[in-house]
Amino acid sequence: MRKRVEGVADRDGGLRQPVARVHVDHTEKSGPQRVRDLIPDQAEELLKGRVQIINLWRPIRGPLLDSPLAVCDARTVGLDELVASDLVYPNRVGEIYSVKYDPDHQWFYVPRMMVDEALLLKCFDSRTDGPARFAPHTAFADPTTPPDAPPRESIELRTLVFHAK
Repeated sequence: MRKRVEGVADRDGGLRQPVARVHVDHTEKSGPQRVRDLIPDQAEELLKGRVQIINLWRPIRGPLLDSPLAVCDARTVGLDELVASDLVYPNRVGEIYSVKYDPDHQWFYVPRMMVDEALLLKCFDSRTDGPARFAPHTAFADPTTPPDAPPRESIELRTLVFHAK
């Protein structure tokens, strides 16, 4: 769960703020590592087939006006624009992609998103010949947000998807 609280750092008191920088939640390295972390006994066998990490994201209350989620069309992002970056946790070090700016990136968002609407984000795909392996995304300050809009509250669920061989 994430909730935007003005002036509070991410994770202060357990709060997760919306991430206001362009990123992808997993990399070529960290996608398979996450499988190893979560399912150690079966990981190597599962990683022989196609693996995806898909996020389901939606607002907790709507319409969402504050800090909406923007998603970049992955077909407009070159692999050379993805920069592996450490994400340090108390008990492990993860890795995400930061994304270099390019004016040719194509961005989309759902204005006034409601709680019965959801986005699916492909954060990792082991298949290398598809059109999109990683979905860059970010929260952003929408200039049309009314000053009295309630702060964003959202939830995401990460799902490991294993395809039959």
